[in-house]
Amino acid sequence: MADTAALDAAPIAAALPTSRDDKALHRLIFVGIAVLLVVAPLVLYPVYLMKVLCFALFALAFNLLLGYGGLLSFGHAAYFGMASYLCAYTAKSLGFTPELAILAGTVTAALLGLVFGALAIRRQGIYFSMITLALAQMVFFFSLQAKFTGGEDGIQAVPRGNLFGAISLADDRVMYAVVAVVFMAGMLLIYRIIHSPFGQVLKAIRDNEPRAISLGYRASQYKLAVFVLSATLAGLAGSTKAIVFQLASLTDVHWSMSGEVVLMTLVGGMGTVFGPIVGALVIVTMETYLAQFGAWVTIIQGCVFVLCVLLFREGIVGLIARMIRRPL
Repeated sequence: MADTAALDAAPIAAALPTSRDDKALHRLIFVGIAVLLVVAPLVLYPVYLMKVLCFALFALAFNLLLGYGGLLSFGHAAYFGMASYLCAYTAKSLGFTPELAILAGTVTAALLGLVFGALAIRRQGIYFSMITLALAQMVFFFSLQAKFTGGEDGIQAVPRGNLFGAISLADDRVMYAVVAVVFMAGMLLIYRIIHSPFGQVLKAIRDNEPRAISLGYRASQYKLAVFVLSATLAGLAGSTKAIVFQLASLTDVHWSMSGEVVLMTLVGGMGTVFGPIVGALVIVTMETYLAQFGAWVTIIQGCVFVLCVLLFREGIVGLIARMIRRPL
C-alpha cells in the first residue's frame, strides 16, 4: 500500500499545480495568451500569426507524447502531413466545407496514429524512434507516388470556403479568428489531459514503467492512447495549416518536419505546458524574418539548439519555471 501511495503521489505532484498560487498563475497565463491572440493581428501580419499558431499546436501535440509519455517519435510529420493532404483533397476535389475538411484530415491522422502506434509501442527507446521514422518515410514515399497528392507539385489552390456554409474565410482576419479558436481549444484539451488521472498514470509509466505495470496499470494501452491523441492533435494542426496556406506539399511529410517539431519542443521546454508554444514562436520567427539568408537559416537554428543544450537544457520556459520556482 505504501508503494501504491508513493506511485500515485509522484505523478500527482508532477502533473498537477502544487498550490492555489500555481493554479492562479496558469489561469493568468491562459488569459494572457487569449488577450495576445486578440491584440496580435492589430500589429502583426495575420498569416505569420496563423503559421505560429499551427506549429505551436503541432509542438504541443508532440510534447504530449515526448514530455509526458516519454516516447520520442521521429515520424510525427506523417500525421501532420497526411492530415494536410486529406484536408486539402477533400476541400478542393470533394467540395467539403472547411470544418468538414479539417475533421477529415484529423480523423485520418487519428487512424494512422492508431495503426502506427500499435506497431511502434511494441519496442522501446531508440528502437521505438527508428520504427516511427521508418513508418513516416513510408508515408512520404506514398505521398510522392499517389495521384491524389499531386506528387512533387502537391495540392495547390485549396479553397478556404465558407465556415459552416455561411462565414467566408477568404479574409485573413476571419481565418485568423478560426485558427486562434482551434489553437486555444487544442491547448486547453492538452492541458486537461496532462492534469487528469490519465495524465498522472501516464507520467508514472514514463518515470517507472515496470513499477506501474506491477501495480496493475496496462502500460501499453496508455502509451497507445497518448500516441493516438498526439497524432490526432498533430493532424488537427496540419489540417488547419492546409486551409490557411491553401496548400499541402511534400514538405509537410518530409523527415525534416519531424525534426523541426522536436527542435521547437526542446527549445521551448520539453515537459512544460507552455514551452512548445514559445519554441514554435522562436523557430517560426527565425524562418520568417531570416528567410533572406537562405540555407543559412538551418545553420542558425542549429546554433540556437546547441546554445539551448549547453546553457539551459530545460528550454526557455523550463529555465523561467526554475527561476520563479513554479511549474509552467
